[in-house]
Amino acid sequence: MSRFTLIAGNWKMFKPPREAVQFSRRLVEAMEVPKGREVVIAPAFPALAAVAAVLQGSGISLAAQNVHPAPRGAFTGEVSAEMLRDAGCRYVIVGHSERRSGFGETDELINRKLVAVLASGLKPILCIGETLAEREREKTLEIIARQLNAGLKNVAPDDMEGAVIAYEPVWAIGTGKTATPGQAQEVHAFIRGELGGKYGTAAARRIRIVYGGSVNPGNMGQLMAEKDIDGALVGGASIEVASFSQIVNYAEV
Repeated sequence: MSRFTLIAGNWKMFKPPREAVQFSRRLVEAMEVPKGREVVIAPAFPALAAVAAVLQGSGISLAAQNVHPAPRGAFTGEVSAEMLRDAGCRYVIVGHSERRSGFGETDELINRKLVAVLASGLKPILCIGETLAEREREKTLEIIARQLNAGLKNVAPDDMEGAVIAYEPVWAIGTGKTATPGQAQEVHAFIRGELGGKYGTAAARRIRIVYGGSVNPGNMGQLMAEKDIDGALVGGASIEVASFSQIVNYAEV
């Protein structure tokens, strides 16, 4: 079954609002989104509304990098899913490895965030992945299964329409190291099998599973040639117009 490719650029804590707007304008001018591909960018919170205005009618969607699970309340410094939707977001990244390792986010908290995203009508991009130590101990598939099933706890098949799973091996994020296409495909196929056991084969075939971990113009085509890789969650290469445009316009090899 053919799945609509998704390529998402996670800007992390780069580009303050004025720079984000200028960059977004250049991106819109430079990029024509190819047929069959969906492009998403995830600026920092302060730039979301301004970037949303730039993206109108461009074919590029907006994502947030994080969310609080509560709809409202005394949570100083936090942002709810409803606020993100009103700011123009379509997607929300949840469970990124930097949130897990740097901010102590647990599988239980990530699940609550994902459920809140779905309840608001937004689409989650659920990130899962193993550390280098876990891979070296041959724990990769065990870790992936745990994070996936915990993150999707109490999530019904119908709720998964449009949801995205991002496999991001922690050892390949920002290091210049990338899982080989074969290594990535092995894990993507495993994830699709887990989704099949949870939601049924037909539903699993519709869910997009993207790869994240030092994706660049040089390796994107090789990654996308694999059967179960449906796109990419791009970090550093997404904050330059030229490199991100090349990734979006990849050619399979």
